[in-house]
Amino acid sequence: MPGPLTGLKVIDFSRVLAGPLCSRTLLDLGADVTKVEPPAADVTRFSAPTDGAMSGYYAQQNAGKRNISLDLNIPKARDIALRLCDTADIIVENFRAGALASFGLDYTSIAERNPKAIYVSITGYGQDGPWRSRMAYAPTVQAEAGFTANSLDHYSEALSALRTDSLSHADVYAGMQGVIAVLAALHEREKTGVGQYIDVAMAATLMAVNEKAHIQLGGLDLEDEPSVLGATDCPFFKAPDGSDIVVASSLIGSLTFRFFLAAMRRGDLAKDPRFATAANRKSNFDALHKIVQTWINSFSNKEALDAQFDEAKIAMGEIRNLAELADTDWADYWGATQEVSDRAGGSYTLPGRPWKFSAGELKPLGDPAFQGEHNRAICEELGFEDSEIIEFEEIGAVTSPRPPSPKIDTK
Repeated sequence: MPGPLTGLKVIDFSRVLAGPLCSRTLLDLGADVTKVEPPAADVTRFSAPTDGAMSGYYAQQNAGKRNISLDLNIPKARDIALRLCDTADIIVENFRAGALASFGLDYTSIAERNPKAIYVSITGYGQDGPWRSRMAYAPTVQAEAGFTANSLDHYSEALSALRTDSLSHADVYAGMQGVIAVLAALHEREKTGVGQYIDVAMAATLMAVNEKAHIQLGGLDLEDEPSVLGATDCPFFKAPDGSDIVVASSLIGSLTFRFFLAAMRRGDLAKDPRFATAANRKSNFDALHKIVQTWINSFSNKEALDAQFDEAKIAMGEIRNLAELADTDWADYWGATQEVSDRAGGSYTLPGRPWKFSAGELKPLGDPAFQGEHNRAICEELGFEDSEIIEFEEIGAVTSPRPPSPKIDTK
């Protein structure tokens, strides 16, 4: 099927991750997305590793979007951008607060011309307030918003040996929250006929998605609450085949400890003084873990273990990398990956869609565009004459598409 958002037009001024992921998700759902890229290019377009005409990172967030390359420092380029925004249902940007206002592309300016536009800005700390101008990337926002501190609680190594999480959770969550807000604003526009401005802060997003916020904001010291301590700390074990597994129940928490007793048929352990209370289980964790591991070793295969854990309402999962998950029967059934061209004779394997609609399959993702690949077509659609388009190119308002990079020989 074409997608539930078919007919909606998105103008994407964003770069790197939070904004591009937001607009990419809208595209996945059927919207028509036009990416506006500066002459210097989105910094991820040629980031490593690159095994094609553009990086896989860029392709993952921008495949299927049309592309126009504009130098907004030139007034005529701003005229093109404004005319683009006149056609928009949704506008996405993730520059520092107020950056697009200097080009006359802020929400107030756009709304005067196109009151139906829904305009979403994603920044680290919001459009107003004392931190509005701070530079923000996922690792720093995650540090500010408690995410990194929470991760450090699960490490025993010296702080100097640690690195931040390699995944940009703040960007991804903020991008998804942008999508949610856009869909809500579209629903509101159905009733009022008017769009609105949406301000998404990465720091506020990380607070909102933190399911332990009620504990951390309340100042609860878990050391003084042994029955709560470790309630969601899920231990690692070795499966019978030697693979690493995680079980989604704590050995320490009072509620979940009894699940292990049921799985192992070891009710007697509840009377063992070492394990009678959560505080004692914490103090004797190594001994308790060894007992469970010995029981796990008694199984002939992982499937039998999983079945007995399941009977006791304990979920078990193998620690895999993403490629290993993509190679499973589940991934094949779901359609968990898709191929897009790298625009240099090869292809990139990207994640598939996380949803299935009863109305039918979503259309395949399009290829990632070269920078400025659709300059002329978009300008023609906006009603510019051929002579005007030639002038745009001559003065650099519209920059010519970059030729494909040679494919890197990795052999």
